[in-house]
Amino acid sequence: MLTRRQLLWTGAGIGLAGVLAACGNGGQTGPAAVSASGSAAEQPRTGGTLRVGALGRASAVTRDPHGTQTNESDYLIISLLYDTLTVPGETSNTAPRLAGAWKASEDLKTWRFTIADGAAFHDGTPVTADDVVWSLKRLRATPAGASRLPGIQPSGITAEDAKTVVLVSDYPNADLPLLTRLTTFVLKKDTKDDALATAPGTGPFKLDWFRDGNARLVRNDNWYGGKVYLDAIEVRIFESPQAMANALLAGQIDVASNVGAVAARTAESRQDIQILRRPNDMAMPIVMRTADGPFADPKVREALRLAVDREAMVKQVLSGYGTVANDVLGTGDPAYAKDLPQRTRDLAKAKSLLAEAGFDLSKTYDLVTTEDISGLAESATLFATQVGEAGVKINVVKQDSAVFWDKTWLKAPLYTTYWGTNDSVVFFASKTMLSDAGQNEAGWKEPAFDEAYREAMATADTAKRSEALRKLQQIEYEKSGYLLWGMADGIDLAGSAVRGLPKLPGYGRVQLEKAWLAR
Repeated sequence: MLTRRQLLWTGAGIGLAGVLAACGNGGQTGPAAVSASGSAAEQPRTGGTLRVGALGRASAVTRDPHGTQTNESDYLIISLLYDTLTVPGETSNTAPRLAGAWKASEDLKTWRFTIADGAAFHDGTPVTADDVVWSLKRLRATPAGASRLPGIQPSGITAEDAKTVVLVSDYPNADLPLLTRLTTFVLKKDTKDDALATAPGTGPFKLDWFRDGNARLVRNDNWYGGKVYLDAIEVRIFESPQAMANALLAGQIDVASNVGAVAARTAESRQDIQILRRPNDMAMPIVMRTADGPFADPKVREALRLAVDREAMVKQVLSGYGTVANDVLGTGDPAYAKDLPQRTRDLAKAKSLLAEAGFDLSKTYDLVTTEDISGLAESATLFATQVGEAGVKINVVKQDSAVFWDKTWLKAPLYTTYWGTNDSVVFFASKTMLSDAGQNEAGWKEPAFDEAYREAMATADTAKRSEALRKLQQIEYEKSGYLLWGMADGIDLAGSAVRGLPKLPGYGRVQLEKAWLAR
């Protein structure tokens, strides 16, 4: 599975998650904000080691690019060592990486990806279509493989020649290249599982050493993607945003990645710290199971949506570093339906709907959460207080991350989740809401939604596609199991010498190949 932290970086993501477009200046604020991306007068400097902090737990470390990555630190390391076929773009949803070009058949079912010129593994071996096919089939064979490559069966992954990979979808899919951005890491064909720790990648950095979730990566001078400025990147694992922020403030690291709003508030008075803010970067919805259980009735789900004070959630949970949302995932997508009526708090109507549904107000219902990211558990606690005013009694249960993702996610009647990317409407639909989605978080099966998705994917005509996507979002707004109360801003802290950090939101921030140090 790809996780919340990944896109959940869950492409899922995973979130440092396929993303849509650049956010202008990256939403940077603070006294040293300009320096993060570098002023026009500054020229990139070669050399130096960038020390990057990322969230993770030593007990959950993985070295497998196609494995379950619950650590942002793991995903960051893997993304610097191994390239995916495509990446989030500065000016478009999808930009070339290991795939230098792609082209679809007229029916949008068959896509041909051409390997980028000069693409090679760290040992100098050229990347071939056979390597890509083997890697994609390995990815497809994982437990979450159907979600990572939706609509693509193993038999539909073939090599046409040494440079061309053919993907055949079960249905027309106008957005298939977008879905290859986050987890399609390419390994050498026939790499053994016990050799993953030292397997050569194709990325801008090569592995120097790895210990207990921490790693040192050195520049790949022969990277096909262009000049890399840093001599090395050291990734350091931290179990909490607070510990990571403290390390940054003490000068022990140069970048604290995805550190959260509380740390940003702490750093606001520091003239030597840059605050990089990516507006509306992370979704932290509450999931209500629709397939069965106490929240299967649409009236109950609507009641809970109306019982929430979204402004208060953003103000208290996110310290104002975020915006109110409207229960539709993908708010950064140009196709996002901004014309849907914004839900606001209406306790009277919420109580009426609960009564109509015959909802048992005498019972107490568990809301399961984790402390994986800053504000997640706090959002559960405030939600419980707010819906309590509508008569719904909620008991917040905090679980260890490993237990949550293994036992609770995709199964519990009521739980929090998070996606570390503000990706496209189509991305979330394919990953989490289609009836056959491998990561269908609410167990939602809605034929009209499935039909609207297929309709949108079957046309390259912008107007027709927009109409279908509008219909899809209307259905999600009315019937899905998501209560998306707000979007959190992504927050990175950086030292004053850091330049060239990615401007992209979500997990586009792992693209550190153009970062440099002005010292």
